[in-house]
Amino acid sequence: MTERNSRLAERLALVRPLFAADVALAGADPLAAPPAPLAEEAAGLSPNAVAKRRNEFAAGRDAVHQAMRQLGMPPVPVQVGSDRAPVWPARVVGSITHTKSCAMAVLARKGAVQALGIDVEEDEPLKDELLPAICSDREQAWLKRQDNPGQMAKVIFSAKEAAYKAQYTLSRAFYGFDGMELEFDLAERAYQAFFTADRPPFSRGEAVGGRFAIGAGLIITTAEIRGRG
Repeated sequence: MTERNSRLAERLALVRPLFAADVALAGADPLAAPPAPLAEEAAGLSPNAVAKRRNEFAAGRDAVHQAMRQLGMPPVPVQVGSDRAPVWPARVVGSITHTKSCAMAVLARKGAVQALGIDVEEDEPLKDELLPAICSDREQAWLKRQDNPGQMAKVIFSAKEAAYKAQYTLSRAFYGFDGMELEFDLAERAYQAFFTADRPPFSRGEAVGGRFAIGAGLIITTAEIRGRG
């Protein structure tokens, strides 16, 4: 196994326990010449996209295709919608994420699983000047009590991204970082993202649950929505 493959395997091993067994998980390395996306997928890229963006996009779609195979499905195009969100096949739900060194995708058959979210970030502290835009006053007060507030601020950023992706599958609602406020169970590496306003079918005070992991140079957050209605 090459060093790059070993690093990716380490990262996937961190994520696997964060999802239930019926969720397929796959990853790819944007720095390792990922396979070209399918033509219908590539059409969603701007013709002016730089090489870094093209590699990250290709790695994300490669991870999606791997996850489809894990579910026993032939790979099919996941195009970019008018809202820039992935357009998933009718019978599945999923989520894609990528950073400069890693791309991941999760996929599940629609049914018990109603929505998924995943976000990966490089394990670097959130810049102090971004705190007011990302974190509520309550979250900032909580950060002051943590041993590594910059790192945990990045976890908040990432968790809000993952929870947003999951809820968007059902609500199609756009909102900013003030649309959710987080509470953490650090012992369980878990969080709850509470809506600060009604986002039908979600009500104010309702929460999307997720988990997080830190390691192998990444901060990784996940979200799952099950059993609504």
